[in-house]
Amino acid sequence: MATLFTKIIEGEIPGHFVWQDDRCVAFLVIDPITDGHTIVVPRQEVDQWLDADPDLLHHLTSVAQHIGLAQRAAFEAPRVSLLTAGFEVPHLHLHVFPITGEADISFAQATRGQDQTLLAEQADRLRCALRDLGHGEAVPAS
Repeated sequence: MATLFTKIIEGEIPGHFVWQDDRCVAFLVIDPITDGHTIVVPRQEVDQWLDADPDLLHHLTSVAQHIGLAQRAAFEAPRVSLLTAGFEVPHLHLHVFPITGEADISFAQATRGQDQTLLAEQADRLRCALRDLGHGEAVPAS
């Protein structure tokens, strides 16, 4: 059975994509901890990071770093957090989100049911920053 993330990747469920390549995608989280909260997800269904092929994991963290640099620029964040959790969906995903302090690193801080218009605006900001950093080939139009 396809995971929720596979359904988003295949377009069965809408998502605010900021990165797409042959190995992974990245899209904004619907219940973000901070503005611009993004997850990097492999196209291949892998349960957790310990199960990932080292080359795939390297690719995912490289993409996460590109997104983090774009988040720092787009949201003027002093730091960007990288977190793996994954109990809610059995499909490896890396959370990348701008933070102003360690208190921001808590799922208890998540905004439930974020406004889709706001998410779309944040995705646009992030796509622009990724293009400015030279990653236009992996950045979808919208």
